[in-house]
Parts: sequence; C-alpha cells; structure tokens
Amino acid sequence: MIVTEGTRVRSFGRRRLGAMAVAAALLTAASAPAQTKGWGTFSLFGQSSTQRQDTGYSYSTSDLIAYLTLRSPGNDDGGLEYGLDVRSARYSGVFDQNQVSIYDAYFGFRSKSGFGFRLGQMWLNDLGALGSFGGALLEYRAKRPSALGRLRLGLFGGGEPDLFKVSYAQGVRKAGGYVALDGDLGRRHVLGFVTVRNHNLTEREVVTLLNFLPIGRTFFLYQTSEYDIKGPGGTGKTGLNYFFANVRYAPSDVVEFQGTYHHGRSIDARTITNDELNGRPVDSRLLTGLLFESAGGRVTVSLSRHLRVWGGYYRDRNNLDAAATGRVQAGFWASDILGSGFDVTVSDNRIDRTGNRYDSWYTSVGASIGRSVYITADYTTSLSVLSFTGSDGVIVESRPQSKRYSLSANVNLTRHLSLLLQAERLLDDTSHEDRVMAGATVRF
Repeated sequence: MIVTEGTRVRSFGRRRLGAMAVAAALLTAASAPAQTKGWGTFSLFGQSSTQRQDTGYSYSTSDLIAYLTLRSPGNDDGGLEYGLDVRSARYSGVFDQNQVSIYDAYFGFRSKSGFGFRLGQMWLNDLGALGSFGGALLEYRAKRPSALGRLRLGLFGGGEPDLFKVSYAQGVRKAGGYVALDGDLGRRHVLGFVTVRNHNLTEREVVTLLNFLPIGRTFFLYQTSEYDIKGPGGTGKTGLNYFFANVRYAPSDVVEFQGTYHHGRSIDARTITNDELNGRPVDSRLLTGLLFESAGGRVTVSLSRHLRVWGGYYRDRNNLDAAATGRVQAGFWASDILGSGFDVTVSDNRIDRTGNRYDSWYTSVGASIGRSVYITADYTTSLSVLSFTGSDGVIVESRPQSKRYSLSANVNLTRHLSLLLQAERLLDDTSHEDRVMAGATVRF
C-alpha cells in the first residue's frame, strides 16, 4: 500500500470504488430477480475510539454515520423513476468535521416506448468512477432485446459534484454518452465517452469500456478500463490510464480458478488544470502520477460442502520506480466443524519485498446463537489503515508490525431490522487503540 497525499489517493480511490460498485451491481443483477416494488434502507452507526501512544500521549475520536437509500421499482412499462443514496457523517476529536456525500438524488420518467429522462445528481455505474455528475440524463432503452441483448443509449451533462460536500466543483462541467447491451444473467457491455471541462480548458477526455460476460455457472469475465484520448489539461499523457479484469472458471463443483489484473495511474488532473488556468508551472511529478499494478491468480478446491481451501500468487507494484513484489496467498474455510456450529476462516498473505518480508494473517471464528444472532471473533496482523485527512481525501498507511483483535455480533431482530455490535483493539509498535461501534439497519 502507499502513503501519499490524500488528493492523489482519492483520485485513484474513486476509480477503484467505481469498479467495485459496478461489479457489485452486476453480480446482484445476475443472482436476483427484477425488483417489482420500490425499496429502501436506512442505517445509523456510532463509533468511539481512544488511541494511547507509548510516550503517554492519548486522544479520542468519535463518529456518527447515517446512510439512506431509496429506489423506485423496475418497470418495463415505464412510469416515474427516483433514486436517493445519501451518506452523512460527523467526526469529532482530533478535528471536528461534518461530511455529506450524495451519490444519487434524482427523479425522472420513462415512457412505454423506452425513452426516459432523469434530473438531479446521480452516479452512472456504467461509466465507473467517471459516472458521477449533477444535471440531466436522456436514455433510450429498446422495448425488446435482440439476439445481442437489449440496447440502451444515453446522453448526459451537468456539473461535477464534490463527494465530501453538498457542492459542485466551480467552473467544472462534465458531459458524455454511452452505448450499452444488456443480456441474461447480468451480462453487460458498455462503451462510454466522458469529457470534463474546467473553465476554458479540457481537463480530461476519456473513453470507457465495461464488460461482464457470464457463461452459465462455470465462467464469468468482468473487465473495466479507461483510455485517455486527451491527457489532463492537454499536457498529461494519453493512452490506457486504468484497467481491471477478473476472470473465474469453475470446470466442476470441486475446483475454481480465478485470475485478476489491476493497473492504474493516479493523476491529479484537477490540480494540473488549475495550475495551467492560474499561470503556474505544472509539477512534472503530477504529470507522472502514481502507479498501482497487480497480477496473479488463485485456485480454490472444495473438499466437501463444509471445507474449502485456496492458494494463489500475485505480483504487485506500488509506484513507477518501485520493483514488483511477490505475494503468496493461502487459506481455508470450514463451516459447522464436527457438528459444533462453529465456522472458521484462516488466510495468510506473505509479502516479499527487498529486505523486508512479512505475513498478513487473518483468522475468524464465528457461530450462531439461535436463529437471529451470529457472533464473530477476528484476529488480523499487518494492517493497512485508512485515515480521513479532512475534505481533501484519505491516506492509506501500511503497518506491518500491527495486530487487531475484534469481537462482533450481528443480530437480526426481524426481517426488516438488524443490529451490529463490535469492539476491537489495534496494537502496533508505538501505540494501541480501543474502538467500539454500534449500528442499526432498517429495510423497507
């Protein structure tokens, strides 16, 4: 992992978040029937932590985070459409801050012929991390699918929202379009185009490509990429900027093969363009950016319906001038061991860097209490810690000499109400931190 400026980490993190959001949406679509009714969830989480340094210095922080999601029903006959996905957080302690993140807040209408529009703020998952905007979307969805799938055509335009504030980037406009084909089992192919204008300069022009190809239950391919046809501010590099691929093949119920490749350059296009607008020289390091690259695969063997083992190997690189490092992954999962009701997961990632080798262990033991409560005890070593730096972004810290102990409980009170309780201790070579969290989720 890397420790660097929060703005750069956020720039690359948005792409990774966008890819994960699309993957989750596609996998959900492949395994769930179409929603015929609107749905929503509301979650509220509170967290408190105290960190004590070996020097005697200590400080405490607390967070209060709320999530609200609403979705209109899917209806091929058209009608009103709406979506709301809002996160609100209050952080206090070392710094006090309120954050509100709006991912979706739109309404619209779709006719029976397939033409529709939406107004408001939205995140188009088809375009990955570049799909966040506030404005208008026009879309045509074919009434009946062809042999290749159901055709969708979309055009959009508006401002670029700040994901940590209820505001928009001043003078920044985003527009683009896409062509998509949707098929059975979540199959989707999308070709998109996005242009971002910062006042009178083109900040980025990007072609996006997304593919999700399932073949029965034995194979699927998920791929997403970004290709810059005009570099940041007209001075950055063009070409492939981001690529992620995940392939799984299960020739039988016993063996499954998985391969992944992840390549991305984190370039702060906004800072580059603002420097040009203000007549400041552009830092060459900003044009180069940061690089993350990982390639590898693993094999999973199901020895029985209660026992599964896996192993794999990956090569990772965390920057342009860094050497690739090896990472060996192995683990097993066992459920209802000897009829005791206990489930166990153990995994290890052995990372081999020049002059520095360490293992990142994860162990989890869980058991059900009745039909509504599930208790889990976790042990983790060699953590990567995500820290908020304020409205500018986040920092990821690698802590090889760290240990984490955690005890959590998931309680399903009803079909619509669940609780989460958790306590944990984090130890490293200079400090220890105690944390407690409680939360509730309501589904309606």
